[in-house]
Parts: sequence; C-alpha cells; structure tokens
Amino acid sequence: MPPLLLMNGIGASLEVLQPFVDALHPRRTVIRFDVPGVGGSPRPVVPYNLTTFAPVVAGVLRRLGHDEPVDVLGLSWGGGLAQHFAVQHRRRVRRLVLAATGTGSLMVPAHPRTLAKMLTPRRHRDPDYARSIAGEIYGGTMRSEPERAARALHAHTRLGPRRGYYYQLAASTGWSSLPFLKLIRQPTLVVAGDDDPIIPAVNARIMTRLLPDARLHLYRGGHIALITEAHELAPVIEDFLDG
Repeated sequence: MPPLLLMNGIGASLEVLQPFVDALHPRRTVIRFDVPGVGGSPRPVVPYNLTTFAPVVAGVLRRLGHDEPVDVLGLSWGGGLAQHFAVQHRRRVRRLVLAATGTGSLMVPAHPRTLAKMLTPRRHRDPDYARSIAGEIYGGTMRSEPERAARALHAHTRLGPRRGYYYQLAASTGWSSLPFLKLIRQPTLVVAGDDDPIIPAVNARIMTRLLPDARLHLYRGGHIALITEAHELAPVIEDFLDG
C-alpha cells in the first residue's frame, strides 16, 4: 500500500496526530513532518506561503526515497497545503483526504469570536486556557470533555517559537483553493464534523460538489475528532484509501 503523508493543523507538531497513527493498520507507512518553526523544525528565515512550501514537501519525499505516488491527508491548515500539493505535484498524489478543512479565505467563516482565539498560539502553550476554550473552538465532544482537548494539544506536542505559529498563520492569509478545486483530479474523501466551530460543515459540502471526484463523510463531532475520536475515523479513511 502507498505511504500516507500527513499534513498537520496550525501550531501543532507531528506528535499531535499520534492517536490517529496508532489507529491505522500497522502495515501502513506514515510520513509526518513539522512545518518551519513548529515542533522540531527550525524557524523559517523568511515568511513562506502554501505555494512555495509545497515544493519543499515534495523535496522531503524525494530525500526519503519515496518516488512513487503517495496518499495525502491534510487536517485543518494542513488541508489547504494538501489541496495545493495535489495540484502543484499531481503526479505525486494518488488519493487525497481533506479533514476538517476548507477553501481558505473564500469560505463560510467561523464566528468572529472563534477566529479571534485562533490568532495566537496560546492554546498550544497554556493547558488551562486550552481547557477553558476547547468547547467553544473545537466543538463536538470537547464541549463536555474539554480536558481531552488540553491533553491532545499538550501531551504529544513540542513547542516551537511563537514566530513559527505566526508564519504558519500568514502562509495561508489571502489564499483560496476555489479557483483551482476543479483541477484536483485525484479521488478525494472530504471528512467533516457536524459541530465544527472553526470550519462549518457547509464548507465540506461545497468542496465535495466542486471537486471532480469527491465523496463526503460527515461525522457527529468537532474539529479535532481525527485526534480525539481517531478509532472511529481511521477505519473510514482506510476504507477509502484501500478502495
């Protein structure tokens, strides 16, 4: 089976997706990386954007010896990068999974109060703060079990410099995939929660209609269910990848 390349959400190091990786079949090769300034990667010298970073990801695959097409999963911010990668390096992508993500600046937005809380990396650095806002920004089971969000963000993550978060935030500022969605020809699974305050589910429905070969899996839950309810979503994703 092809390797699965994971592209993570904003401010989160590669360890955050460990629960999802643990729920996958052990024979599946998984490739993960930290974006510049997050986790173990050095801070970027200059700001970057999704257009300039996609070739860097392709270079990582080459250095790891993966010359054949891979499957790609992008979560949240990583979903934007995954969309761009699938177009810019279409021969490197066999199948695409877009989880809890949207089309960028041209999408149905979150509530301004939710967006305001995404402008700083505080939730990644302060467990008490993460616990206090988990339900409001992540929705789903985090409304009744906010402690799980705090654990997910802090138990399996390494913090980079604050500048890394802001560079990552700036990388997608003004970006939209709407102009090129029809160019994404790979079979695509759009995975979305029905209670996601950050990416309202209507965005997943729009993406599924505009993508040439896409199907939608709408689950009961919030923005980080791929981490907190990995045992439920991993089989759905693997069925798609193996199909």
